[in-house]
Amino acid sequence: MIEFGIFSQMHVPTGDDEHSRFLRELEVAEAVDDAGFKYDWAPEHHFLENYSHQPAPEVFLSYVAARTKRIHVGHAIANITAPVNHPARVAERIATLDHLSEGRVEFGTGRGSSSAEWGGFAIPSLAETKPMWRESLEQIPEMWKEGTYSYEGSYFRMPERNVLPKPFSKPNPPIWVACSSPQTFVQAGELGLGALCFTLGDVDSVADNVRAYKDAVKRCTNPVGGFVNDNVAVTSNMFCLEDGDEARHIYAAGRPSSYLEFFFQYLDSFPRPEGMPREGRVTVPQPTADELALGVKAGLTQVGTPNEVASVIAKYEALGVDQLIYAPLCHSVGQKDVLRSIECFGKHVLPRFDTDPVHRTQRLREAARQPKAA
Repeated sequence: MIEFGIFSQMHVPTGDDEHSRFLRELEVAEAVDDAGFKYDWAPEHHFLENYSHQPAPEVFLSYVAARTKRIHVGHAIANITAPVNHPARVAERIATLDHLSEGRVEFGTGRGSSSAEWGGFAIPSLAETKPMWRESLEQIPEMWKEGTYSYEGSYFRMPERNVLPKPFSKPNPPIWVACSSPQTFVQAGELGLGALCFTLGDVDSVADNVRAYKDAVKRCTNPVGGFVNDNVAVTSNMFCLEDGDEARHIYAAGRPSSYLEFFFQYLDSFPRPEGMPREGRVTVPQPTADELALGVKAGLTQVGTPNEVASVIAKYEALGVDQLIYAPLCHSVGQKDVLRSIECFGKHVLPRFDTDPVHRTQRLREAARQPKAA
């Protein structure tokens, strides 16, 4: 089985505006909730023009939670480095949204992906963000425990205080981490964290990392938080219509590669593919409809008919991926066609793979609360 989510990136293409994009993202969230998707993930990004105008995911996701019925609202990610967000404030906000959504929060964590971001908060280097993340990661679940909390650490300190509210979910909301390097997948598994990742390639490009995570999570005996969140979620692309040629022509006309150009411009912590300039702005060729058709056959894209899209999803499912996340608005396709794609996918593809009405993270949390057999 495999579950499905969306990525509310708040991509604002050149010539578009933030207000209409926010309203479109909300409409898409409501549509995928109706279609049976289980997760809406929102990133936290600062200072990145066009790529993502989503600096306050806790505000956006609270609005999504109020407008939907079943979908889980996920941070992908909350930047938990202390100079960007004090860990106690993160603990308070996550717990508050957990109450208001009645246990529908997914707590994805990370440390930022761009020098524009960490430098904007006076963090000296990317390397410095890693111990900052680890310190906050370990302390936030401690703040959620009953009673008072105090701490003297390397990157933040707190006198004795009772951090309130405590989460609605017991023992705590599911915890995830953004993963890009092989080492991070292993670390995520060993810490009992769900792995949030993306692929710019085919299914095989994530195979080794998924296997490494699944091996590592089996070794986890002392998870961060109260349970092991055995989950791999992969962000990819999807556009699905009953007429596959129509889907590919619409998607190609939406200039999806423009989003990748901003990706490589800003996210300088990720290595650029071979043949691409090491620095500066880049130009990524826009795919043609014919190239998208070849990409489906190669497991590179999910743009086409329900059967074509399902054929690629089946490869991810066989690999052991637990969730696929799509970014419906990371291009310039019109809203009417975006909603058509979501409706078609929800009707003809999603039921083939997700047959459980309960979210995987909820089942894992509930299983951890069951008394151990003698």
